[in-house]
Amino acid sequence: MPLIRSAVLLALLAVAANVWAARPMVTDDARIVDAKACQVESWMRAERHGTNQFWAVPACTPIDNFEITVGGNLERSAGHERMADSFLQFKSMLRPLRTNDWGLALSLLRSVERGLEPGTRDATSHNLNLPVSVSLRDDALVLHVNAGLRDDRLTRRTHATWGLGSELVLRERLQLITETYGESGQRPFVHGGLRYWLVPDRVQFDTTVGAQTRFGGGVRWFTIGVRVLSPAFLP
Repeated sequence: MPLIRSAVLLALLAVAANVWAARPMVTDDARIVDAKACQVESWMRAERHGTNQFWAVPACTPIDNFEITVGGNLERSAGHERMADSFLQFKSMLRPLRTNDWGLALSLLRSVERGLEPGTRDATSHNLNLPVSVSLRDDALVLHVNAGLRDDRLTRRTHATWGLGSELVLRERLQLITETYGESGQRPFVHGGLRYWLVPDRVQFDTTVGAQTRFGGGVRWFTIGVRVLSPAFLP
């Protein structure tokens, strides 16, 4: 219960303060929140080995074509709780995505993964990403391709990053999402699930399963989340 209360408090603080991609995708898309509007994404991620994460991620577009996103999580593992990860992202559209057309965006992200033990160094990374999205069949199918770089400040190495994703409309408010993504030097991840609009373009619920491609093991997880978008209200 303390962890749940903490997660709810974090989400409420995010709303009051008014990756990444729209929930539940990790592969980014060539879209941003509407100008002068905000959104809040919050979800729970449960891993096979017992680690649970509670995320809250608010984003706003205070000026035209400039989205700011912040995020962080509470993690529980082996009975211990900690603030594990946080990030700050800036994103802008280079070519707006329109129906039956394609779009291109640019994002810059700084993430911090807290050290597991007292005295250990935090793992800080800087990410550059170019998401391309293609709309097909009057937006019934949208494809996403990501290409980027991640500069790992802890190991002083730079990794190429990539992602391939899709959003398929199954019914008027129901979508199927699938994706695979990764970076150089690691096994790819696969991820998929359903996205449902309870209130069209305002309130969305989703659930997914994911895994790292590896025979006989690897990371596996389940998520359930909510996304709330506001109308334009910023000055």
